[in-house]
Parts: sequence; structure tokens; C-alpha cells
Amino acid sequence: MTVSTLIMVFGNYFFKFPNNFAFGGITGFSTIVSALTKLSASQFTFIANMVLLVMGFIFIGKGFGMKTVYSSVLMSLALGAMDRWFPMGKPLTDQPILELVFAVFLPAVGSALLFNVGASSGGTDIIAMIFKKYTSFNIGTMLLLVDCFSVLMAFVVFDVTTGLFSTLGLIGKSLMIDGVIENINLCKCFNIVCDNPEPICDFIIKELNRSATVYQAQGAFTHHRKTVIMTTMRRSQAVKLRNFIRQAEPTAFMLISNSSEIIGKGFLSN
Repeated sequence: MTVSTLIMVFGNYFFKFPNNFAFGGITGFSTIVSALTKLSASQFTFIANMVLLVMGFIFIGKGFGMKTVYSSVLMSLALGAMDRWFPMGKPLTDQPILELVFAVFLPAVGSALLFNVGASSGGTDIIAMIFKKYTSFNIGTMLLLVDCFSVLMAFVVFDVTTGLFSTLGLIGKSLMIDGVIENINLCKCFNIVCDNPEPICDFIIKELNRSATVYQAQGAFTHHRKTVIMTTMRRSQAVKLRNFIRQAEPTAFMLISNSSEIIGKGFLSN
């Protein structure tokens, strides 16, 4: 959680704030506020996060996740420390496209890692949690509207170029977070049709420390009895199983598919 939050801080402070990229929750609005007031983007982020944390405790109470509290406080304090130790008067480079890539990539990776452990960096996520508890609004749609409003403000407060960069950033962040989460949780699902299942099952259980489901089937053309082994495992284990099957039973038929959401023992909890 600490590493994930600091990745987000690094991307926001060094690439997002100096270029006035206004996308993505509180940090997106902070660039707007810093342009209209004497507050820096880091200062506004700190104030907004603290206010939202208080609102979370008031309206959500014990259901308010301590992981989110930790990440939100750490982000606020880290941004304040960056303001003091590494003041940024201008962008790091004169390549806005390059900086946009890092402004999207780093916070998206940090957010995805946090989501993967059941946490978030707070900000507008806290507002979403409050609305989820007390209303029937579509939370995803509401958060998207908030982000779109911050991008729209970038066109008004800054210029068309900054607004267009912010629009690209919003699109890129959404796609990047989904992609990173899917790759983190990606597993390989095997359906193995074979004549001799014992060596394969032994390898799965004893060498890979996994289990499998075995059932009987019949070939549609030959009408020969076949055994089907169904199992799921991490990508590194999948490579070992595939290589073993090719050696132990080369005639086996393997159907290997990807899945990023598997619920059950050894994977995600219900």
C-alpha cells in the first residue's frame, strides 16, 4: 500500500501538477484550484482529502476502510513533503506528450495496485462510498461525471491544449487501471482432454500445489472414452504444466484460456 501510494504521489507531483493536467478526482481538481487561488495543488489535495476523511467517518462510520484512510493520509503528507523538498516551478521537460504518459501511467498503476488489495487513495472515492450507502445513484457514472467536469474546467481555466491533454489523460487512466488490474490477477484456465490423467493430476497436485476437477467424456467422432481435467493456476505455473503435458502425453488436447477474476480457495475470496 505504501509503495502504491508513493507511485501515485510521484506521478501526480512531478508530471500531473506542473502541466495542469486536470483529470482524475481530487488531484484533477487541485490543478484547477491552484490556478484560481493561492493554494498549491498539493495543499488543496491535503485539505480536500482531510475534509473527505472526516465526512467518511461521519457518514460511513465503522464501514469506512482503514486502508483507504492510511493511503489518503500518506498521499496528503507525501505531497506536502514534495512541495517543501522539491518545489516545481515548471514541468520537468519540454515534451508534454511524454509527461502526459507518465502522468497517466504512474497514478494508474498505483491506483490499480491499491484497488487490488481492497483500498483506494480516498478523494472522490470517499464521496462515492457515501453516495453508495445513502442513495441508489450509479456510482461509476457519477465519478465519471465528476472527472469530466474537471476536464471541462481545464478548457475554461487554462486553454484548449491543456483541456485536450486532460481529456486524453482521463481516457488513458481509465483504460490503464482496468488493464493493470486484469494483468495482476490474470490466471490460466486449463481444460485437458487425455487418455491417461494420473500423471497429469499428480504433477498438478504434488509439483504445482494445485488441485483439479476430473470428469469423464466421450469423443464425438471416435466414441472413445476420454478424461477431462479442469484446473486453474498462475501464469508461471501454467507454463510448467503445459511443458509437462507435452512430454508426458503429447496427444492430449489442451484448451487454455485467460481469466482475471476467479473466486474460490487459493484465489479471490467471495
